[in-house]
Amino acid sequence: MKQYALFFDIDGTLVSFRTHQIPDSTIQALTLAKEAGHKVFIATGRPPLIITNLGAIEHLIDGYVTINGALCFVGDKVVRCKEIANETARFVMKDALEKNYGLIMVGEKDVAVHDPLGQVDRIFRQEICVENLNQARPFDEVLQQRIFQLTPFFDEDYEKEMMARLTDCTVGRWHPAFTDITAKGADKGEGLLAMTHHLGLNPQHTIAFGDGGNDSSMIRTAGIGVAMGNALDSLKHEADYVTSSVDEDGILKALQHFRLI
Repeated sequence: MKQYALFFDIDGTLVSFRTHQIPDSTIQALTLAKEAGHKVFIATGRPPLIITNLGAIEHLIDGYVTINGALCFVGDKVVRCKEIANETARFVMKDALEKNYGLIMVGEKDVAVHDPLGQVDRIFRQEICVENLNQARPFDEVLQQRIFQLTPFFDEDYEKEMMARLTDCTVGRWHPAFTDITAKGADKGEGLLAMTHHLGLNPQHTIAFGDGGNDSSMIRTAGIGVAMGNALDSLKHEADYVTSSVDEDGILKALQHFRLI
């Protein structure tokens, strides 16, 4: 049996939006995959500071593609690091302050949060159960660091208008209320390629699992792209295979389908 590198999104793929837990079937599937010689990687839009919900499988993880591919690492070794220009980050911050929309700015070590309407708190803390945002630092302090991601809380129409100005950036939306902006070339697909190159793995022997718009590049880049049953329709159309939802043993069923376990 070929050995594969498996790349998993977190929210809506490994972790249920309903229970905020990793299903037992997924833990079982990843344990069996590791025993079969496959490698397990995380590919998430989350920065390391708020990756706090993987305790049940942490011992199985071989490496991380974080911040939508802007920061990739294996242990203490940084594999890829791609930052947003400081002037771009300042431009979006100024726009958020003037137009009164929420913004999360992800720096090299810290995050800053502007939440005038309470959306950041409601969605991240209550809906997604994100921890550690209470450790946010002032924008001026975070802007002294390298900036890896901007998460503004605006709709898709304004996203198009803004991205026409941010020609040095790319965007990936996985929630209707906000989008993730990273430097051009920083996406999960590029993160997958960087990780496989670093470890000497064949990109064709990769399987990527996702459910949101920011998973699109990874689904298209991987040898096999798998969309969860709860995924966006647009992602399902790009995928090679659609499994059941995170709450219906989707990862276990997909790995069994491909005879990896």
